Amino acid sequence: MGTEILIRGTGEIASAIACHLVWSGFQVALQSSKPPIAIRRRMAFSDAYFHGEAELEGLRARKAADPQAIAVAWQEGEIPLLAMEFSTALAAWPWAVLVDARMNKQQAPEPQIGLAPLVIGMGPGCRIGLNVDVAVETSWDRLGEVVRSGSTLPLAGEPRAVLGQARSRFRYAPIAGLLRAEAEIGQRVRQGDVVACIGDALVEALFDGIVRGLTHDGVPVEQGNKIAEIDPRPGEVKLAGIDKRPRHIAEAVEAIVSARRR
Repeated sequence: MGTEILIRGTGEIASAIACHLVWSGFQVALQSSKPPIAIRRRMAFSDAYFHGEAELEGLRARKAADPQAIAVAWQEGEIPLLAMEFSTALAAWPWAVLVDARMNKQQAPEPQIGLAPLVIGMGPGCRIGLNVDVAVETSWDRLGEVVRSGSTLPLAGEPRAVLGQARSRFRYAPIAGLLRAEAEIGQRVRQGDVVACIGDALVEALFDGIVRGLTHDGVPVEQGNKIAEIDPRPGEVKLAGIDKRPRHIAEAVEAIVSARRR
């Protein structure tokens, strides 16, 4: 099996997977066809889409709008972030593995079997033998468990509570439109503070805390998109680097790919 791996997505889970695979000696590229709505941007490579490059855990991702830039980035020890349509990225290299880390919890992944010799999915909606070859659970109940038959767990009802705050930690786009950030990641906020706006619609913090995640300024969003996260643990919560959940998922993906290589 070759060592070239294409990862769909640029958020914290896709980025953690990219890091772990690079550390294991694989050549990795990320792909996003439109501006990412990722919120935990200090835990991801997503800002490379906007600023040309981004760093995470000592690794650098560089935006590549041209398939020819893939080999150049690898030669420089960087991770190319392919800002192009998925079909273009897929045709740009004979990928040995395709990892779907888009984490679209509201919509099952489309059938992708055959797009690469090995297709790995994760989270709700994965059906082995139908849309992916193998999958990794992302739910805390079975975090990092490898699924080789059947389906992954359905979407759970509520996020995990932190100091009594569960879904209230996350803010969702009330309408579709262009997001304007009114705060920064790492900024302390009080209940009622505006963290973003979309047109005339204001998105406020529902309690005192710290901005842990916020979609990049100027990104078009759809109604219902997760666009911000407020954490009630200022001074305690991790804001940058790879967190526990993405690390477990990344380790599972790395184990699948490494076993296939052997």
